[in-house]
Amino acid sequence: MKTKLSIVALTLSTLFAAPAMADFSVNIGAIHVKPDESSTNLNVIESVAGLPNGSTQVAVGNDTQLGLTFDYRFNQNFGLQLIAATPFSHDLKVKGSAIDGLNIGKTKHLPPTLMAQYHFTQHHAFQPFVGVGVNYTTFFSERVNPELEGALIALEVTTAADNVTLSLSESWGLALQAGFNYQLTERMGIHFMVSKMAIDTTGKVKVNGTTVQSVNVDIDPVVAMLGFRWKI
Repeated sequence: MKTKLSIVALTLSTLFAAPAMADFSVNIGAIHVKPDESSTNLNVIESVAGLPNGSTQVAVGNDTQLGLTFDYRFNQNFGLQLIAATPFSHDLKVKGSAIDGLNIGKTKHLPPTLMAQYHFTQHHAFQPFVGVGVNYTTFFSERVNPELEGALIALEVTTAADNVTLSLSESWGLALQAGFNYQLTERMGIHFMVSKMAIDTTGKVKVNGTTVQSVNVDIDPVVAMLGFRWKI
């Protein structure tokens, strides 16, 4: 009986001690997304424009926004980080062939990412970490660029009266991370991280609601952030 009571007491003391070891921090700074994209070819556009098969892909532009990440440390070594930001905006263009650089459209996206982190604490104020997690990306405010509309009209795919739209599907993917925190004072410091995220989407150009071009795009960006850290 005494043994059972000792085990219960030890378990309860461990559970109640855990929050005292944990800490919560907020990181605010610039976060940059640099896509490392690849895509299937724009086969319909290649066909109607008389371009070589497989000569075109989709290029996705870079963007920098305000990054806001939240860290929760269970103990000295293990923690979670939620990566958030103001919406990223990306230009979509044709890459390759005679229409290289043709503006396809524009989209915004939010890529909240949850990372499980391991922190190396033997370096005192300088604390590097690595992480692995999952990314969810949702796209919105997609719109077609007038350049693409003009090209479709010139190729007699559409007319000026047609409604041309663009849509991108949501994405789930793996995320890997490395970075460091540098403690300046008891509650303030510097936060830096770089992540590689798997973001795969299907883009569709529609005319009057009917898909005329579908393309699979692996955006797979490198995401880097530098900011200030506040321990709460």
